[in-house]
Amino acid sequence: MSVIVYTENWEGKFKKSSYELVSYAHAIATELGVETIAVSIGQVDDEHLNELAKYGANKALCASSDKFAVLDNAAYASVIARAAKANNTSVVVFANNFTGKAVAPRVAVKLEAGMANSVTALPISFDPFVVPKNIFNGKAKGKQQINSAVKVLSLAQNSFGIIENPTTLAIEAFDAGLDDSKFTTQLIEKNTVTGKIILTDAELVVSGGRGMKSPDNWGPIEELASILGAATACSRPVADEGWRPHGEHVGQTGKVIAPNLYIACGISGAIQHLAGVSSSKVIVAINTDPEAPFFEAADYGILGDVQKVLPQIVEAAKKFKAHQ
Repeated sequence: MSVIVYTENWEGKFKKSSYELVSYAHAIATELGVETIAVSIGQVDDEHLNELAKYGANKALCASSDKFAVLDNAAYASVIARAAKANNTSVVVFANNFTGKAVAPRVAVKLEAGMANSVTALPISFDPFVVPKNIFNGKAKGKQQINSAVKVLSLAQNSFGIIENPTTLAIEAFDAGLDDSKFTTQLIEKNTVTGKIILTDAELVVSGGRGMKSPDNWGPIEELASILGAATACSRPVADEGWRPHGEHVGQTGKVIAPNLYIACGISGAIQHLAGVSSSKVIVAINTDPEAPFFEAADYGILGDVQKVLPQIVEAAKKFKAHQ
């Protein structure tokens, strides 16, 4: 018996989200009294694979063929499903990110498994198997019971944490037996952004809305983000106006994020925006409107003109960094 966790890599390296997944999978495996198996697809050095042992992975199954250099949802799903069947797996864990949303449902179908997405914590009970989860795009909390023998879970970002459980890792090559016909996705062109923190991976995010009044006023947001080592984001109206790139748009129709800190500058907090940021650990809202919906969701609220408040925060952040 086992719990399998798909550990996605980026350019051959794992990020904190993969370590959080292994920590979560290990906690479930411990409750079930089984081993934790990580499935790695693509070229990853043993040095990076061994990092998974810090968080409780007992074994790493590696499908490292060059064919996996391009994400092919169907092929990836076949690898993970075959690994699950070969190891008598009862629970398969994914991240609730773009890759997880594409691959996990395919794996669930192949394993005839029930699936729960955007899970936020360990199962409430194991018999019956019930998990807590986000519903309505994070606007509410719920729970789901899975009755199938195999369960597929996708874990909401930054909802469990990274927990060290050092163990010994066995690294094994895994041949899924896929012929060339199973790989149908081709990479035509690749544009890579460098020197910028990826929004969905960021632990700190500074975001702006129409309260910034003009794209020319974005300097303090970018400066604060630079000081804090944060990513920048924006509301949908800002992206639609062309003030900021659509890649920075967070919300129900944009990117869903869950940083440790989200600073909302001049954003009213419409429900569509809150759906994309409500899982943030701490939310700080700056707005001139005392009735702004964001103040209901925020942990800290600053009632004031963002054009006056933000420069003061920038100066405070500079002083704090200078004394570290």
